[in-house]
Amino acid sequence: MRNELLFRNDFIAIEYNSTGDWIYVNWRGYQNYESVKAGCEKMLELMKINACFKILNDNTQVEGQWSAAAKWGGDVWFPAMREAGLKWFAWVYSPSMLSRLSTDKMIRHTINPNYIEIFDDIDLAEAWLRTKV
Repeated sequence: MRNELLFRNDFIAIEYNSTGDWIYVNWRGYQNYESVKAGCEKMLELMKINACFKILNDNTQVEGQWSAAAKWGGDVWFPAMREAGLKWFAWVYSPSMLSRLSTDKMIRHTINPNYIEIFDDIDLAEAWLRTKV
């Protein structure tokens, strides 16, 4: 079954996976503060509109670092996502070490990130999300 496309631009595609009942977010290319903030805000908006509170955040096509947005993501965005109902967030690392370090930095800025799990493999991330209600 194909995912339903909810939003797409040059750096992100956001889809709804009805089989798993999660929102799939596919980031692409180099990211910066502005693109991360815009993509995260769009993710929050679509999560609320679709009342879907599990996220599969795929960074496998992300290159380079985007750590300028890490503090904002941990301090502002993740709390807003939780307040809006986010239950589970599966995050698939980029193969880029700089992107991985940016991911780790955002998690360090997030209070009680026990709803976030990081994976090297998308199949493992999907399997984990399938176990979550």
